[in-house]
Amino acid sequence: MVTFLPSRPGSLADVPSFTRAIGGAESNVACALAAAGHRAAWVSRVGADGFGDHLVAAVAAYGVDTSAVRRDPDRPTGVYFRTATDRADDAHEVVYYRAGSAASAMSPGTVPPGDLGPARVLHLTGITAALSAGCLALLRDLTARRPGRPLVSFDVNHRAGLWRGADPGVLLDLARGADLVLVGEDEAEAAWGLRGPAALREALPEPAVLVVKDGGRGATAFARGTEASPRTPPADTPAGPAPACPAPAADRGRPASAPAAGPAADRGRPAPGPAADRGRPASGPPAAPRPPASAPAAGPGRPAPPASDAVVFVPAPRVEVVAPVGAGDAFAAGFLSATLRGLDLTRRLRHGHLMAAAALTVPGDLGTPPARARADRLAALDDAAWGRLRLGPGWTRTGEDQEVRTP
Repeated sequence: MVTFLPSRPGSLADVPSFTRAIGGAESNVACALAAAGHRAAWVSRVGADGFGDHLVAAVAAYGVDTSAVRRDPDRPTGVYFRTATDRADDAHEVVYYRAGSAASAMSPGTVPPGDLGPARVLHLTGITAALSAGCLALLRDLTARRPGRPLVSFDVNHRAGLWRGADPGVLLDLARGADLVLVGEDEAEAAWGLRGPAALREALPEPAVLVVKDGGRGATAFARGTEASPRTPPADTPAGPAPACPAPAADRGRPASAPAAGPAADRGRPAPGPAADRGRPASGPPAAPRPPASAPAAGPGRPAPPASDAVVFVPAPRVEVVAPVGAGDAFAAGFLSATLRGLDLTRRLRHGHLMAAAALTVPGDLGTPPARARADRLAALDDAAWGRLRLGPGWTRTGEDQEVRTP
């Protein structure tokens, strides 16, 4: 969709003007992966209108392959307006104009298998599933377990406003079909009534990797068997296409295809990490660190994770937030990037947090990722140095000695 960002804080009734930008969970992931040096493709559908022209050109400008984005001659490109406040804040307003949009008309019949390509990773989100019966059918098809499919990454991305009158429990079914699942603790409780990482792992034993994000506190990753170990990365893999109901983008060492909303990522099959599910690693004093989740506490309603799981908790760094949006998509991109590179679980989570911090310290949804060497250096810090990390506006562009500040 085309996103209209407010020119100043305030309610939609009071903001006098807006700046045009691009939006969409899957396209955000595809753009972030491409900016991080991976080959990514986005698969989607937009209207044959000026907004569609702008979206395709803007996403392509990040280096994303948009050749599988289809133009719908009968339906418009979706747009939305939002306020500058945190999405989790009661004052936050978002108004969508996408009923009957080109993307909402996606279905299994509008996405030929060739559009998805020989992707290593296919990245999907739950937003697509909420748009229409056809989009839900598309996601059911793409998350069906079958021989030879790419690694399927699924970001639950529950948006309560999209599920009015519908059952968000379908998101749990879709997540069970994925290989890698990212979900926030708050959205899991709202959608499914599940509380805590261990309860979520109990409900989702099927994915090889489950990442449970807890806003500015951090994230817990569960990984089964070989998914918990670092692997030799394939010769630097590019990312592949993302479907567009929204559509996903992925490192396309074979491109990852994804449905209409966003990006798909390379299939290193890593454990996802926490970069601030709510769009915002905490600024200010860090939250008391959680014990490393080598076993998130079991107890009433919180069964212990499978014994074969590796469990890692990584706290989020402190971030001086400019705009509390875009962090969830950026976290997914950072985690997928590190997965494509074969990094270990802790570093995957840390790269997710760093990419989220890049998004949180700019006004829009998409930040400039740190150079890979700098991100690797920060991800390799010892626990004490990582705990002192503080990132503010411009940190991805400043000199080596300035992006890390201690209180």
